[in-house]
Amino acid sequence: MSRRNWIALFVFLIVTFAVSGIAGMLTTPEIGGWYAGLKKPAFNPPNWVFGPVWTVLYLLIAISGWLAWRAGGTRTTIFWVVQLALNFLWSILFFAMHRPDLALIDIALLVAAIVACIAVFRRCSQAAAWLLAPYLLWTSFAAVLNFSIWQLN
Repeated sequence: MSRRNWIALFVFLIVTFAVSGIAGMLTTPEIGGWYAGLKKPAFNPPNWVFGPVWTVLYLLIAISGWLAWRAGGTRTTIFWVVQLALNFLWSILFFAMHRPDLALIDIALLVAAIVACIAVFRRCSQAAAWLLAPYLLWTSFAAVLNFSIWQLN
């Protein structure tokens, strides 16, 4: 693999985990306060589950974007950027702004963006598309959870 490809992989990892880190900084202070006070459905996972799951998902997201970039170029990565921006916006809406209603709209758009990303990535890299499947499943579950929290509160 060329030096350019290694650098690009590093950039995808840095960008993805920077988004994750900033979102985490917005989320963490709210876990024990505002979020703890919300009514949650019976299927809400324990808080400790979210960190490890999202860490793995962000790694898959970064590698997927890099593989799609290698195979399809910059045009394909526009879809990747959009889904990552919507992912980040959800943390702001839900945790920082305490707006599960607006976060629900965002997560619906995020699910659609992930589906679009998978469809576009599939044309240039099957691996890039498949790496987003767990992300789509978890985000779809998160959308149901978001809806339930909005309804209960």
